[in-house]
Amino acid sequence: GPVVPAFEEAVASKVGARHGVALNSATSALHVACIALGLGAGDWLWTSPITFVASANCGLYCGAKVDFVDIDPSTGLMCVRALEIKLELAQRRGTLPSVVVPVHLTGSSCDMAAIGCLAKRYGFSVVEDASHAIGGRYQEEAVGNCRHSDITVFSFHPVKIITTGEGGLATTNDPVLAQRMTELRSHGIVREANRFERPSSGVWVYEQQQLGFNYRITDIQAALGLSQLNRLDKIVTERNVQLETYRELLSELPVKLLVIPEGVLSSVHLAVIRLLKASRAKHRRVFEGLRAAGIGVQLHYIPVHLQPFYRKLGFNEGEFPNAEHYAISSLSLPLFPGLKRLEQRQVVQALKLLINDHD
Repeated sequence: GPVVPAFEEAVASKVGARHGVALNSATSALHVACIALGLGAGDWLWTSPITFVASANCGLYCGAKVDFVDIDPSTGLMCVRALEIKLELAQRRGTLPSVVVPVHLTGSSCDMAAIGCLAKRYGFSVVEDASHAIGGRYQEEAVGNCRHSDITVFSFHPVKIITTGEGGLATTNDPVLAQRMTELRSHGIVREANRFERPSSGVWVYEQQQLGFNYRITDIQAALGLSQLNRLDKIVTERNVQLETYRELLSELPVKLLVIPEGVLSSVHLAVIRLLKASRAKHRRVFEGLRAAGIGVQLHYIPVHLQPFYRKLGFNEGEFPNAEHYAISSLSLPLFPGLKRLEQRQVVQALKLLINDHD
């Protein structure tokens, strides 16, 4: 139907990219992005260990090997210096990545100019996992314009900044990548007669030219996305106001909100705090105490390399120390459109009581 391309064009225009390709999830978008970039067996994909597992799994779907780059503990984002050091070592070993997936955790952009410079120096492609970050800005430009990357992926899962019920979208400035992703989302089928490999005639003819997937989004979902897109700026503004309220209310507690880097407007998908002088026991007590008080805190995220599946691939504790310390000290506080200042006060008061009881 006509609404999917209208949604794709609206999102691409909103973020300043030339092309948008809508899919049924951000995971699907990451998958087809990697295939479109030629990722395959024998290649490496690197991403952050502090992310949802899909940022890493997309490499495994393609038969590639996966590794991680430790985070900056103040921001939770991929550490550019750690990336640079790892690239220098990988170049000597002959194990440079084909694709790097920086993750815009909580809605704050990674330092994409620096990562883009490293991509040119070492010859890897960049896929921005901006699942949290639609509506955010980096260096006064919208996240998703792909100025420093090949492809950017957004999520429209129900809990994200805006939603299509479930869905994702990839932006790119490369028409070839856009065409590949468009075909991959629909079984690898081509419908333009001038592109057929075998001469045919008739309007009902199509060709499958590669192995693709049923990753299509529906017109109904795209229509919801279009209506949500009209509210995006208002939603991001409200989330930033709520984050500043938390910053004010938490100022006297032994916790720190993640730092938003200079030159970044976060879309504030999450309000992540880190407990100072944290331990596993303290972290668990505070987490469970807030849940018991009816406050739906969450951990974003357990480091991917410590998940049982990835341990079976050979990853162990101690490999990414900043990510591992993050995991025993961080909590995501409630933050959503309509959250009232009084409710934020209640969250902070419950947190204060738990910290005082155990310090």
